[in-house]
Amino acid sequence: MRLRRIYHILVKEFIQAVRDPRLRIFLFLPPLVQLMMYGYAINFDIQHIRTAVFDEARTPQTRTLINRFASNPYFDLEYYVGREDRVRDLIDRGRVTFALRFPYDFAKNLKMGKPAAVQLLIDGTDSNAALIVGRYANTIINDYGVELLKERLGRRGLTGGLGAPVVMEEQTWFNANRISRYSFVPGVIAMVVMLVSIMLTALSVVREKEIGTMEQLLVTPLRPVEFILGKTIPFVLISLGDVVLVTLVALFWFGVPFRGSPPVLLLGVLLFLISTVGVGLLISTLCSTQQQAMMVSTFFFMPFIMLSGLVFPIPNMPVAVQYITYLNPLRFFIIVIQDIFLKGVGLAVLWPQMAAMALLGAVLLTLSVLRFRQRLA
Repeated sequence: MRLRRIYHILVKEFIQAVRDPRLRIFLFLPPLVQLMMYGYAINFDIQHIRTAVFDEARTPQTRTLINRFASNPYFDLEYYVGREDRVRDLIDRGRVTFALRFPYDFAKNLKMGKPAAVQLLIDGTDSNAALIVGRYANTIINDYGVELLKERLGRRGLTGGLGAPVVMEEQTWFNANRISRYSFVPGVIAMVVMLVSIMLTALSVVREKEIGTMEQLLVTPLRPVEFILGKTIPFVLISLGDVVLVTLVALFWFGVPFRGSPPVLLLGVLLFLISTVGVGLLISTLCSTQQQAMMVSTFFFMPFIMLSGLVFPIPNMPVAVQYITYLNPLRFFIIVIQDIFLKGVGLAVLWPQMAAMALLGAVLLTLSVLRFRQRLA
């Protein structure tokens, strides 16, 4: 293997990338567009829940509880209705997500010491949102119930030592305000690295076949390993540049904290790129045109993303699918990049994920090189 041959391939690839205006746009514009779009559009924090109220009792007790919902920033009380069918109509038309219904005997049951029911009507078409809305509402109602209990015990002269038997003190580490953007934006960086490296590697090799220059390269003294290194190293460097670009946007535009070590992040990116470059080379051996390469690349993207744990928690998946996720390098890189950004941990904690990415990368790259040699032969 001669470095001079690899150098000439590197220079050729960089010149070709700079010369092609479409490729120049693809190198840097899509990562920024994806980061901005996902960073703003994908938000698991639910606010401004459109709410309707159906108060049959119309008592001071119900107004007190309604005011608690009205003063909460998560709920927007938009409709006060007088009929049950009106509540159903609002939910059916999608004008409200949540409705509170107070029965006529609500205050009467409270005075008699009986359980006073509050009906929560939630639009369950989005099951995740329905769970979150129900949790928000239950918190408000439970707090109100605890205050009523304390007031009732106080009137009976049981104020001494009054308090809840169990006190819950909740703390959230690393993301105190539970801002979903802080968790998701580092994952978007991982997706950008995967997209650019797989797509560019596959298209670069297939382009040589499509324009007929592959045969010219085969008659040169260039070895397959030299050809592969010359083809992949430029796009590894470009992917690293994209990582720097989108990381700066994440830090200074979205305000995502970075508590880890840049060298550890660089090592994680390089190990992940070994896998994605191997996938890109494997795609190039299966396709004859750039259009085919793009279509096959999308076949890899969706399973990688869906089985990474970024969108859906892996423990919630079937056991068989959980084992399949161990073949997904994005699964390990998501853990690495989120932990580096938010927790600030290093190799002492992340070495299992780093080792898994190195192993998967070595296997994928070896399979791709062997298949590539067979195609060249």
